[in-house]
Amino acid sequence: MAKPDYQQVAEQVLSGVGGKENISSATHCITRLRLKLKDTGKADKTKIESINGVLSVVEAGGQFQVVIGDDVPEVYERFTKAAGIAGDGEVPPDDEEKGNLLNRFIQLISSIFLPILWTLAGVSLIKAFLAMAVQFNWIDTAGSNYAILNAASDAVFYFLPIFLAVTAAKRFKANQFTAMAIAGALVYPSIVALSDASGVTFLGIPVVMMSYTSSVIPILFAVWIQGHLERWVQKVLPSMIRNFTTPLLVTLVMVPLTLIVVGPITTLLADGISSGVQFLFVHAPWAAGAVVGGFWQVLVIFGLHWGLVPVLINDLATLGYSLLAGPIPAAVLAQAAAAIAVAIRTKSKARRGVAIPGAVSGILAGVTEPIIYGVNLPMRRPFYFGVAGGAVGGMIAAIGGAAGSTFVVPSLLSLPAYLGHGSFATLVIGILVGMAVAFFLTLFFGVTKDNDKVDEAPVAADAIVEPGANAALVSPVNGQLIALADVQDKAFASGVLGSGVGVIPSDGAIVSPVTGTVITAFPAGHAYGIRSEEGIEVLIHIGIDTVSMKGDGFTPQVAKGDHVSAGDPIASVDLKKVTAAGFDPTVIMVVTNSKKLGNIVASTPGQVTVGVPVLSVSTSKEQLVG
Repeated sequence: MAKPDYQQVAEQVLSGVGGKENISSATHCITRLRLKLKDTGKADKTKIESINGVLSVVEAGGQFQVVIGDDVPEVYERFTKAAGIAGDGEVPPDDEEKGNLLNRFIQLISSIFLPILWTLAGVSLIKAFLAMAVQFNWIDTAGSNYAILNAASDAVFYFLPIFLAVTAAKRFKANQFTAMAIAGALVYPSIVALSDASGVTFLGIPVVMMSYTSSVIPILFAVWIQGHLERWVQKVLPSMIRNFTTPLLVTLVMVPLTLIVVGPITTLLADGISSGVQFLFVHAPWAAGAVVGGFWQVLVIFGLHWGLVPVLINDLATLGYSLLAGPIPAAVLAQAAAAIAVAIRTKSKARRGVAIPGAVSGILAGVTEPIIYGVNLPMRRPFYFGVAGGAVGGMIAAIGGAAGSTFVVPSLLSLPAYLGHGSFATLVIGILVGMAVAFFLTLFFGVTKDNDKVDEAPVAADAIVEPGANAALVSPVNGQLIALADVQDKAFASGVLGSGVGVIPSDGAIVSPVTGTVITAFPAGHAYGIRSEEGIEVLIHIGIDTVSMKGDGFTPQVAKGDHVSAGDPIASVDLKKVTAAGFDPTVIMVVTNSKKLGNIVASTPGQVTVGVPVLSVSTSKEQLVG
């Protein structure tokens, strides 16, 4: 499958979410753009999902998540430039956080951990392979080779409070360097040396000392308090001394406060949560493993797995391993196995083109979003069978006491991270059984006539266009034909969404411009996507910004999956309602896969009637290849 134009994807997504004025913040994880929008009602989810290069859109955890796949860093770089967002991905919000408690918590955790995710994953692989080398006596732990490699892999975890201080300060609107100073004090050698001491006091106040290296929760609470303290101090201090006095006072207060109060209380809280997880895995490992293995990918779909990341990392810091991590590899690799089975059975070349590389990515790198959104979830049964395989495999792994010894993205390459605790052989058996369950169930029962229609490719914008095809697209409505550049919508007028035309309608009867299949029908009734028999994809958009009318005045006459002939009615619109609401009623028709086609020539502007050709489209093998 050809790589999408990253700049085009970024600009189309920006347009689809309502422009840069509608963005509060933007960041990305392994496969997703994670956007916080000021008004989600301005985002056109279906339009975004139709973009070549976008796998899906998920709204969860208070975020508008655009699933891109492995190319998300490339799209993110161009997206932030197009949106005028600084390198930190933040735009100052106009108002306070909104949403339910769970959404706010998930958004909080993801915003803090996302910036360091790839670094954690990368050094964790070094740590995992180094542990394997020690396990098989391939390296001398007393030698300098081990010392250097161990420092490279362990430094991030040892000084994790400092890394988290930076991202937490950004999230809590606190001074990042003051936050680093506070975190640095927690892992300062003389403080670490006192972690096992008794009778420690500060100004006569007893201090319960403990080690804060690799800790997570204490620094997060400390920086949260720091942010509030800084804002109060800045209000009461004179401006002439504010710049240096604020960090002086905040550090002077927060370091002792964290060691005396915040650290012990939050550590006790974290240990309590960790003990609860340990209890489940020790006393009912089969149930805990089945639940985590079965539902992990479901949590990933909605971004809810971030809520478990602090628990997992806290286990690694306090215990040196995490039982919670044990069932996860089976969940990930089971979905990849289901995708392999789909690749064997499917009759769709486009679906196979997503399934094969996506499965390889899932197995080797643990990145499953491409196969989840492009293959398994749209077909449903493969996803369900992958969940079943993950549950069975997770149960077996948990019964054997499998646990991760470092933070990794679960995959074939990261399996050495599971050597240090429990039965590694049982973990491997669980993974293989989970993959077998998902593979064979999908192979025999997962691909059916209903879910494997060749003309419904996993990513609609990647439809195959036959070389040499020629087609005429007729006017979708009676009225005045105008050039696309004259349409009063920058996204359409610029041609970024494809070549096309506009028609100022004289009546509200909208017809299909081609013979083909309806691949998109917006709930608001204002836009329709049709794929012609030649593979040409056409978007008919009725009015500008009319999605805001929420269907008022629009009457759909077709649904997704319907077959239509050129001239068949697809919708009707009450033009008086549109104009009375203050919207431009221009009907816009663009060819969304224009870059895969040859010449697209628009007719001369003037009066047109339905059925009259207004766009001439041709394709050539040379242009498709190029």
